Amino acid sequence: MSIDGPSFVVLQQMPDGQWKMLGEVARKAGLPARAARTQAILDATNGSAKAGETYAAVLRSEWRVGLDWTPPKE
Repeated sequence: MSIDGPSFVVLQQMPDGQWKMLGEVARKAGLPARAARTQAILDATNGSAKAGETYAAVLRSEWRVGLDWTPPKE
């Protein structure tokens, strides 16, 4: 599934400290940044996210920047 326009990659930190990718969610237009991240987390969890759980919503464009690296030279 491809999302046109801005979107978030949503992650949840599991009890063992590992991160689980929950999915990619379209960014809701018109919301300030924090509200847009919160809405993305609620959308990715079907509204089941609760206080005390740890989530991250990373803009897809930033996620791609994170993939840009230079391997070490041999």
